[in-house]
Amino acid sequence: FNPNCRQQDVYDIAVMPIIESVLEGFNGTILAYGQTSSGKTHTMLGPDIDNEEQKGIIPRMVGGIFSKIETAPEEVEFTVKVSFIEIYNEKIRDLLDPKKNNLKVHESKEEGVYVKDMTESYVGGEDEVFSLLKVGNENRSIGSTDMNKQSSRSHSCFIL
Repeated sequence: FNPNCRQQDVYDIAVMPIIESVLEGFNGTILAYGQTSSGKTHTMLGPDIDNEEQKGIIPRMVGGIFSKIETAPEEVEFTVKVSFIEIYNEKIRDLLDPKKNNLKVHESKEEGVYVKDMTESYVGGEDEVFSLLKVGNENRSIGSTDMNKQSSRSHSCFIL
């Protein structure tokens, strides 16, 4: 994508096919990777998740999923839950309950790969997800670098 690309264009081209697969029962992952100050947070969250033009991939994804749920046949049931963790200095911390520090990754045949004791909050709509997203963001580890005064010092995983 070029620097003039709109948030909506990134979502439509790169993310919407993944969201459609998730709603068909597949797991999906959207990953932003790059050096400090390259635009990862801008792409994933956007400068303002409440602004339709500026919101990033995650708020658009949440809106897209709940829109599809609302229009699904009545006999189809959905369960939606949110988790938000960060990996910082090789430790996993729960951003929804920061007292949960140094969590461990496990794997089982039933659950696949998972983070033991990670908070999973059941949600019924966009507002609940955005509230948890804001709480988690406020709990992220940040620090200053030469390239970015308020750079996050961690990798975060928002799980819906």
